[in-house]
Amino acid sequence: MSTLLIAVASFFGFILAYHTYGRWLAKKVFSLDGEALVPAEEMRDDVDYVPTKKEIIFGHHFTSIAGTGPIVGPAIAVFWGWLPALLWVIFGSIFVGAVHDMGSLVVSLRNRGQTIGEVAGRLINPRAKVLFLLILFFALTIVLAIFGLVIAIIFKLYPQSVLSVWIEIPLAVAIGYWVYRRGGGLLVPSLLALAVMYGAIYVGAYYLPLSLPVNPADAVVIWTLVLFVYCFFASVLPVWTLLQPRDYINSHELVVALGLLMLGLVVAGWSNTADIFSAPAYNYDTPADTPPIWPMLFITIACGAVSGFHCLVASGTTSKQIANEKDAQYVGYGAMLLEGGLAVIVILACCAGVGMGQLQGVGTTHLREYAVDAAGAPVVGHAAWLAYYPNTRTTVNATTGETTVQKGWASQKLPYMLAAFIDGGANFLTALRIPIDFGVGIIAVLVASFAATTLDTATRLQRYVVQELAETLHIRPLTNKYAATAFALVLAGALAAMPASKGGDWGTGGLILWPLFGATNQLLAGLAFMVIVFYLWRRSKPVLFAVIPMLLMLLTPVWAMLWQMFNADSGWLPTGKYLLFSFGVLLLALQIWMVVEAVLIWPKAAGVLEEALPPLPPKKEGKKIPATT
Repeated sequence: MSTLLIAVASFFGFILAYHTYGRWLAKKVFSLDGEALVPAEEMRDDVDYVPTKKEIIFGHHFTSIAGTGPIVGPAIAVFWGWLPALLWVIFGSIFVGAVHDMGSLVVSLRNRGQTIGEVAGRLINPRAKVLFLLILFFALTIVLAIFGLVIAIIFKLYPQSVLSVWIEIPLAVAIGYWVYRRGGGLLVPSLLALAVMYGAIYVGAYYLPLSLPVNPADAVVIWTLVLFVYCFFASVLPVWTLLQPRDYINSHELVVALGLLMLGLVVAGWSNTADIFSAPAYNYDTPADTPPIWPMLFITIACGAVSGFHCLVASGTTSKQIANEKDAQYVGYGAMLLEGGLAVIVILACCAGVGMGQLQGVGTTHLREYAVDAAGAPVVGHAAWLAYYPNTRTTVNATTGETTVQKGWASQKLPYMLAAFIDGGANFLTALRIPIDFGVGIIAVLVASFAATTLDTATRLQRYVVQELAETLHIRPLTNKYAATAFALVLAGALAAMPASKGGDWGTGGLILWPLFGATNQLLAGLAFMVIVFYLWRRSKPVLFAVIPMLLMLLTPVWAMLWQMFNADSGWLPTGKYLLFSFGVLLLALQIWMVVEAVLIWPKAAGVLEEALPPLPPKKEGKKIPATT
């Protein structure tokens, strides 16, 4: 019952915030105007700029910002206990993350759909633009390498998910053609496509699990490279051919999966088979190598409360498709609250879901997992989740019988955190009498689909960043969208495919820079807040509501980065991780430089509008696809 009450209270808080704080931002601060000319109309090219119904663009925006961030982050963060994670997700989403996303979207909408980095050049100064774009380029390179790895890991560990994820692509292309070229409806075809996907999950779970006939480590490399080839085509095609219809299908998939999870939570919570209070609210018994809860909790949860990556989606793709400026509250503020709701479900699934269903191992075809407490007694519950028993994780290779033991914080690895939600969520579904194998397939496809959406959206965003940098630095070949996309993917693919350490497995290279992602992502949010604050400051609008989260997002990640770089036990410098240390120094230097530029211009910017955008050249009239508005 406690689990159910927490879920209901959390979602009630999100709904209340949308209709109060979100409405205040929309009306009193940003003054959203339904009659304003939006970039989707002013710059319409039917490739990147396409006016779109708010329900459709909501699906694209949400699935792009969600990815695995609100899944992996909270799954790791409850290592410190479920209560700190839950509080930061709820209040962070309402007062920080949703404000950041909506503000980034509005600023871009009023600057012809330019990315937040490009807008910084006019709101602050041209040097700030270059600095911001460099930080964006670095952050997106990490995102591409990591999300490619995440999906490859899911394909390797959960082969029942492969068929459904790939069958969605031709379905989405067919729907895009049907809607935009033939003028057909969207809802019914997308629901039919969703039914086909769930049928494919059933087939994959019981009849046709698709796994590559190679070494598991090689399978990760192959899947990663295949995904990057797909991303090249997905990111250069017009948004209506694949991105929009696929994300609309994914939004339905999300509604169904979250609905099943919530219903399972209700049934399990009502019958007291799921009790979050069985896990510690605050974990006092963390191992010696555990990072401090402050500031590491905040950069660990990331997308579940606030994420700098969201400003890239909001200003990179979403602002180019919004058909009405008033939709910015629904899409920008609302999608972040829904992501906070997803993070709440993850916390409950990881905590209250422990021990509810059949034991599920990580990669059951390759490994058998079990946990023991401090006394050496076996821990009952699904084996992927050990946040409450962090003393020891023992892995037994089912083929060789070789045993590996990891202790403390070091035992928290990406595959286990993915499995924490997938297996824990599937355990919730067993309360609805959904077989565990089918339930695992449903949640695995949900996570993989989210990650795939983020992956190809990030590729499109990186193309914009590379082109903007190329234009600024006069590197003409990279101003071409195909060359810019290829450059971005080759760089990220090389990073993802290489081994993370000497003698390690190929296909783990994305993990080299993974420790940088949390702090870099949150620093990016702080810099986006800075641009939002300058936008409002120049218009004599209230800024305190944005200044406070800006300072939080600038100072907390710096503190976290410094701890990662210099702490005596595992710091990058003391342990000889000089590559990570060097990148950390570079990122901090870029951020400090940009903050200094902002501080110097701040007194001169009050009430002074930035330079206006140059007039557009006359548009060539051509055949337009039907709008979805």
